[in-house]
Formats: sequence, C-alpha cells, structure tokens
Amino acid sequence: MATPKLFRLKAEVAPASSGPRASVLPYARVRVDTGVFHLDQLYGYQIPEKLTGLVQVGVRVQVPFGNRETEGIVVDRVAAPERAGDLKSITKVLSLVPIATIQSLQFIDLVAQHFACNPWDLIRSAIPPRVASVDKVFLSGEPDPQKGSKGAIEFHVLAPFTQAHEQLVPLVAAHQKAGSILIVAPDEKDVDLVIASLRNANLSPLKLTAALTREERYRNYLLAMHGANSIVVGTRSAIFAPIRNLATVIVHKESSHDHYEIRSPGWNTRTVALLRSEFQSLKLILTGFSPSIEVSQLIDERKVKYLYSKEIVNVKAFTPSEGALLPGRIFGDIKKALAVGPVLFIAPRKGYGNALLCAHCRNVATCDCGGRLSVSAKGKAPLCVHCGKAFQEWKCSFCNRDKQYLAGRGIERAAEEISRAFPNFPVVISAGDVIKDRIDPKPSLVLATAGAQPQVEGGYAAVVILDGMRFFAHTDLRTQERARELFLETASLISPTGFVLLVTDDSHPIVSAISRWNIAPLLKRELSERSELCLPPSVFSVVLVMDQSIGVQIANGLKKSSLEGRIPQSSRIYGPTEISKDEVKIVIHVDKKDAPALTNTVYELQRRRSIAKKELFTLRVEPYSL
Repeated sequence: MATPKLFRLKAEVAPASSGPRASVLPYARVRVDTGVFHLDQLYGYQIPEKLTGLVQVGVRVQVPFGNRETEGIVVDRVAAPERAGDLKSITKVLSLVPIATIQSLQFIDLVAQHFACNPWDLIRSAIPPRVASVDKVFLSGEPDPQKGSKGAIEFHVLAPFTQAHEQLVPLVAAHQKAGSILIVAPDEKDVDLVIASLRNANLSPLKLTAALTREERYRNYLLAMHGANSIVVGTRSAIFAPIRNLATVIVHKESSHDHYEIRSPGWNTRTVALLRSEFQSLKLILTGFSPSIEVSQLIDERKVKYLYSKEIVNVKAFTPSEGALLPGRIFGDIKKALAVGPVLFIAPRKGYGNALLCAHCRNVATCDCGGRLSVSAKGKAPLCVHCGKAFQEWKCSFCNRDKQYLAGRGIERAAEEISRAFPNFPVVISAGDVIKDRIDPKPSLVLATAGAQPQVEGGYAAVVILDGMRFFAHTDLRTQERARELFLETASLISPTGFVLLVTDDSHPIVSAISRWNIAPLLKRELSERSELCLPPSVFSVVLVMDQSIGVQIANGLKKSSLEGRIPQSSRIYGPTEISKDEVKIVIHVDKKDAPALTNTVYELQRRRSIAKKELFTLRVEPYSL
C-alpha cells in the first residue's frame, strides 16, 4: 500500500523589499495590462526612491498584479494614494523613453468609453512593442503637448484624371506650416503610394504601419512623438499616435472597409479621427471619391464641409444583352480606345465559373452536402465550393443530362471571351493572388476585380465596368456605398481624353453622377431612405454576438429593461438572429441622443459577465455592417 504524501500548505510569499519610498510624489497611478475586462481602472503603486528619477508619465513599468508580474504605463504621479493601506511597489522601469503622453492616454480612455471596451485593448493597437536597442537612441523626457490648430472638418472629393495619392501632395503643402501632419490610409499599398508621391515632392514622411519590422516601427513611432514637425503616413492604428505638434489629420479614402479594425473592440479610423479632432482641436480632412454614409449625414447636417471640383467625364451606358458579356454597341468604342492605349475591364467576380447550371433545364448544380458547384478553369471538373468534392462526370440531378451552363462568369472566363473579341492584344489579369501594381501605357486588355486596378502612366484610354448592376446587388447595408466608391475610383483612372463605358441601364443615377462628378444626389436619396426605415446613420447601433444557448434570454432581458426604463426607451431590439451553427446576434438601435446611455448599458452588461466569469459577448459599436 502506497504511503500517502504529506500536505503542502500554500503560503503567501511576501515580496522582497524594494527599498525606501520616493520622497517627492511617491505614488504612481498606472494603467495595467490586467487581461481581465472589468479590471480596467487605474491602480496605485508606490515608487521606490531608487526609481524616482525614472518613473514619469508615459513610461513602461513592470508591476505586481495578483500573483504575477505584468506590464503597465504610468499615467500620473501623485502625493497621496486614492485608497488607504499599504500599496505594492513598482518592480522596475522597462523603458526610460515615454511612449505616451498625458493627452494621448486621456484620449485612449475617451475612445474606450465610446466603444465600450477596456482601454488596454486600444493600447495594443495604438502603441507598438518595445525594442530595447531603439530606446537607447532616444533621451528620456516627455514631449511637448499637442496644441492643434482648430479648423472646420472637410471632405475633399478626389478628382478624376489624377491618381488619388498624388492629390494629397497639395493638401500637405497647404497645411505644413501649421504643424505636424498625420495621414491615415486604408492599406499598405495606399501608404506606399502616398509616401512615394510625397518624396517626389521633396518631402520626407515617416511610415508607421504593422508591415515594418518591429525595430523600424518602434523607431518611427518615437521619431514622430519626440521629433520636430513631421509628416507621418500610416494605416489605421496610426490614428492614435501621439505626434508632436500635431495640427492636421488626413484620413485618405475614409469609406474603405480597411479603416475598420477587425479585432476587438472593432473601432474605425473615421470615428476615432472625429473624436480626436474635437478632443485636441485638430484640423480634420477626409478624402475619397464618395463619402461614407456616416460622413454623408454630417455633410447634410453641415457639420462637415463638402468640397468638390466641377469636372466633366465622358460616360456611355450600354443596356446589358441577355447572356452576353459585352453588348453589341460597345465594341466600336473599345476598338477606338485600343488604338490609343490600354483598356481596363472591371469584373464583379474572381475565378472562372462561379455558378453551374444545367444547360437544358437550368437546374442549379449542387453537391450532396448542399454546396453549389463551380468551375475553376476551362475544361476542369466542377467542384463543390464547401467540401471541395470533384464531379468528373457530372449529370443534372433533375433531368439527368450532362450539358453544362456557367451562369456566374468569373474574371478568367471573361478574359477568354474578351481576348477572342479583340484578338492580337496582350491580356493582363489583376485578381486574387496575382495583383499588378502598374502596367505599361501601351494598347492592351487589362482585367481586374474591385480594388485590384493597376495604375498606368497617363491614364487608361477607356474603362469598362462589366455587369454594373451586380455591384449594386449585394444584400448588406454598405452595398451602395462600396459600389459608388468603386465606380468613381475606377472612372478616375481614365486619361483626360478617355471615356467610361458602363454595362448597365442608362437610367441608373450613377451614370449622371460620374458624368458630372457629383455624387450628392445619390447620397441625399440614400440618407432619406435610411431615415424612413430607421437605419444607421439616422440611428445609433450596437451589435452583440453570443452563444446560441443564451440569445433568447439576453434579448428578453434587454426588452424588459427597455420597458422598465433601465435602458433608453428609444431602444429597438432585433433578434436573436442566427449567424452560424452556434452563434446568434442581437442588434440594438437607439436615437442618436441616447447613444452614450446605450454604450454605458452594454459596457456594464459586459462588465458584469466578466465579474461572474461568464463568456463575454463579441461587442461592436457602430459596426461596418449589421
């Protein structure tokens, strides 16, 4: 029989003494990376005398929290703690160089309040990881406060015939004397194009994106924070950067979905920029070919100044022929354009054939698992889009015939048909994993999907948007916004003598909008429709995603709270709606004036679940899509 082991009692080990307490302002308020949603308040710590010269606002420190050591950022030094009793001491200073200012930390708290999240969730995006070798180059000391230069918020419509990134150069030149400038672009490609244009104008921008090495990103972050007047160009996380003497913020292509953070808490560049503009009295310039629906409402309310240049663009619309990729009357215009230079075709889908039908009875081909079949290339066997099963000898499940009809043309099949219609011209495809940044300005057939349009010096002789109505036919609320931006951005790529060919009905309002380069009538129409239907941006929205097992319970609790007046009475609660096998979502709309009250409510609900150690919701405030 085995001899039982003796019990070993757990003991609380007292931390080693860190020496006497600092004699001047001996306590620090620290923002701690707790890793727990509801533990988001500031914590007080003693400052040892040996560290008193190093502990200042914005430096990284190591502190004891619970039974572990974790990272924190010093927010303030005070003479007396907020609570009685002995406080633990800061263990050590991780970096002598401040990586935040009082102002930037206060701003992060403000944004966290708006998006109902723990401030440290934003700090992870806002402040790059430390690199010790870079710290040694910079002297300690807090940078000057950002004073700003109060100015109206403006939306600049990007003009045709000139590449979008080149249009930022005169904006930067006009505001450079006021102080530092921050430009936030939607993705790495746009950042590189903007930087190249600024360097061509003999300007020296700093790049601040996650694609840089850790060392480069951290160095550029500190240069922007501690250096003289600078121009900083980055992706969405750069919107938080505490840039010295910042006066102007430019959000480039503000309606792009890439300005929305995918990870929790799902903030977006535009909202953060608007908050920062008000908080720091900064000049804010938004650019794009078509404003987002949120900015459209601000323009309609005269809170944002709408600036556009009157341009005339040559546009022709061709009613699509049934089953044909190109209507008959369009061929002559394409031939004329090919005699001058390259022609760009925009296809709505990638791949080859995205929907397989029976050519005899038009029955949709599906797999045993329920997924539809697609064809990846000419002569290839149909594949299930879900399970990947191949059907080498496919036959219609209804009429048992084997003749195939591809209903959803992908870009590769479109390229085949267009190259047969216009032989002896090179074909360039920019889509999927192979995206071309630039092409030669010589006659060629260029096919691209949305967002993959190559640049060409001097512009295209013609731009053709295939199956135009397909871009307006998606089911989410951002469809009209994305389609408008795509049509105008693609149209802007033509040369001054080029023209735009739209395969769509000539009665569609996008035709006249491109022709006069004025999207305002379409924006007013959509704003009116959304207001009638009580949809964003006429209302404030929050989306909660949760496990299916608790969806009904949470929805009923919210509805009861609304009836009892514990949440705003203007609340309209929709759901739970199934979004996957295990998850449901609840959508809450309230009047704009009740937005802070709703945000506080969902934050408190999330906080109580965290205290009870229950699974947290996925919470999105003003999400990109409902």
